Amino acid sequence: MRSGAAAIRAAIIDLDGTMLDTVPDFELALNGMRAELGLAPIGQETITPMVGKGSEKLIRDVLSLDLPQAQVEAQYETAMAAYQRHYLAINGQRATMYEGVTEGLCKLRSLGLRLACVTNKPVAFAQPLLAQKGLTPYFDLMYGGDSLPKKKPDPLPLLQVCSDFDLPPSQVVAIGDSSNDAQAARAAGCFVLTVPYGYNHGRPVHEINSDGIVGTLFDAANLIEAHNSNTN
Repeated sequence: MRSGAAAIRAAIIDLDGTMLDTVPDFELALNGMRAELGLAPIGQETITPMVGKGSEKLIRDVLSLDLPQAQVEAQYETAMAAYQRHYLAINGQRATMYEGVTEGLCKLRSLGLRLACVTNKPVAFAQPLLAQKGLTPYFDLMYGGDSLPKKKPDPLPLLQVCSDFDLPPSQVVAIGDSSNDAQAARAAGCFVLTVPYGYNHGRPVHEINSDGIVGTLFDAANLIEAHNSNTN
């Protein structure tokens, strides 16, 4: 956080790769879809770099592993329907929470921050997943990738949260694992902190233009607490 900046009053937190490791769920759902299309299964090492830019791109990228572009588009609607059916059936079964998530969320709330979850995951997947993992009560609101006309890295979802909370972006921090989160935060005028254990489309986290890398959400809460103590 920059010295002399205003106190942080809200945090916008990503879901996949930031709070939960959901790649094992993606593996089940995507391979269920691929089996219906007569395609061989793929592993987590192939799937992980594809996660984070929304279901539409994910499905097209997965199909592109085997099919030419014309066939990708021809099969897209069928593949998406199959993927959504499989994902809803297994949502959360293999997903695990990262270290420090509940502790970090508890501390952020104890500091008086308002919290929003903003993810590119469709709302139909994100809402039940948050509930299943006991995370829903921590958040004042949640936006999925299909909640608004644009998704991250566009700043619209972050700006919408700032408007909902009646806060200037300069008093809001985004916490995520990828360049999507950082680009959206920079464009919106928010601070951004990055966790090192997520996906980031297969790129090193140190390439992200953020205000700092934090080991866990609890570390992020401690950093925000230290920053705010110097502004109050």
